[in-house]
Amino acid sequence: MSKIKNIDALEVLDSRGSPTIEVILTTDDNITVKALVPSGASTGIHEALELRDNDPKRYFEKGVLNAVSNVKNEIFPILKNKNVLDQEELDYLMIKKDGTDNKSNFGANAILGVSLCIARAAAISKKMPLYKYLSKNDSFILPCPMMNIINGGAHSDSPLDFQEFMIRPKGANNFKEALRYGAEVFHSLKKLLKKEGFSTSVGDEGGFAPNFKSDEDALDYIMQSIKDAGYKPNEDITIALDCAASEFFDENSHKYIEKKKKLKNLKYLEKTPLEQIKHLEKLSQEYPIDSIEDGLSETDWDGWIELTKQLGNKLQLVGDDLLVTNTKFLKQAIEKKACNAILIKLNQIGTLTETISAINLAKEHGFNTVISHRSAETEDTFIADLCVATNSGQIKTGSLSRSERICKYNRLLEIEYELKDKATFFKGL
Repeated sequence: MSKIKNIDALEVLDSRGSPTIEVILTTDDNITVKALVPSGASTGIHEALELRDNDPKRYFEKGVLNAVSNVKNEIFPILKNKNVLDQEELDYLMIKKDGTDNKSNFGANAILGVSLCIARAAAISKKMPLYKYLSKNDSFILPCPMMNIINGGAHSDSPLDFQEFMIRPKGANNFKEALRYGAEVFHSLKKLLKKEGFSTSVGDEGGFAPNFKSDEDALDYIMQSIKDAGYKPNEDITIALDCAASEFFDENSHKYIEKKKKLKNLKYLEKTPLEQIKHLEKLSQEYPIDSIEDGLSETDWDGWIELTKQLGNKLQLVGDDLLVTNTKFLKQAIEKKACNAILIKLNQIGTLTETISAINLAKEHGFNTVISHRSAETEDTFIADLCVATNSGQIKTGSLSRSERICKYNRLLEIEYELKDKATFFKGL
C-alpha cells in the first residue's frame, strides 16, 4: 500500500511561454511522480477555473503562485497519508474541500495536477504501465490521430476563423503507419506552401498558419498535399474541422461573423445559424470531411439540435465548448440530441475521476469520444495513456511539429510497441 507522504508544486512554463503548474507527489515507499497541467486559448464559459494570480508585476497577470500555494498548504494536508489507490475518494475530497462548482477556490489547475499524480503513483505501486492501470478492458485500441496541420482562430495570426484543419489517416493499418501518413502529408504541405510563396511558420499547435483567404483555400491545399504525399483523399485520409464557433458568434445579432476579417476592416460575411449549418454541409459535400467540432456556439443549443438533425447521421459532430467534459452538459446534449461526440479535456473539468465519468457516460449513450490536448501544452504525456486506457479511439494532440505535441505521439508509439498484437487500430467513422 502506497500512502501519500508529500505533495509539492512549482511554477513552470507551458508551450506558449506562460506559467503553469507542476505537481510532485511522493509516497511513503519512495515513489515520486510529477504532472504538468496545460492551458487553453479558446475556453468554454463553463470550464473549471484555471487559477491565475492576476498580479500585474509578474507574467502579465498570468502567474500561478496561488495555485502552487494551494497544492502545498490546502490540498496536501487533506490527502496526507491517504492511499494512492483510492483515486475517486481522493478526487472527491479535493472537490469537497474546494467547495465551488468550478473549482475556483483551489484552482482546477492545482487540483488536476494532484489528481494526475495520484494515478501515476498508483500505477507504479501496482507495477503497471499507466494505461493498463487506468483500463478496465482486456483488449486495447490505438487511436486514429486527428492532426491539426493548418492553424487558424485563436491559435494563430492566420485570417481564418476556423481554428483547426485536421487530417485523419484512418486508412492506415496501425498507429505507426498513421503517424507516418500524417508526417508525410505535413511535409508535403510545407513544400507546397513554400512553392506558392506562403509562410511556413507554425501556430500554437504546430500547424501552418498561411495567409489564406477562405476555408476553401485551406481545404484545397490540404487535398493537394494528401495527393502529393501519395495518398487518396477519403480512402486513406479524411479531413476534420474544429470551427471553435463560439469565438466568432455574436450574441447580440445571433450571427456567425467572419471576425478576423472584420477586425482588419476587410469584407466579411455574417451567417445565421441555419446559414452556418448550410456552410458546414456544403464543405462536407465538397471535401472528405467526416468530423466537425464546435460547428456552432456553446450558447446556440437550438442551432446544435438542428445541426445534429441535418448532419448527425453523416458526420461526427463533436461538442467541446458546448460540453466542457462535464456530465451535466453531456446529459443535456443526450436528451436534446445535440451533437453525437464529445471532446475530452482533463483540465476542462479538473479531475481524472470526473473525466472518466464523462467518457463512460458518452459511451453508454453511443457518443464517440475524442481525447484532446490544449493549445498551451507541456511535455506531459498523460492523455496518450488515457486514450488507450479508455479505448476512446481518437486523439487530438496537434500537428507534426513542436515537441510538446510530438511527445504524445511518441508515447503512443511506445504503447503500441509494448502491446504488439494485443491492440487494434481505430478505423471508425
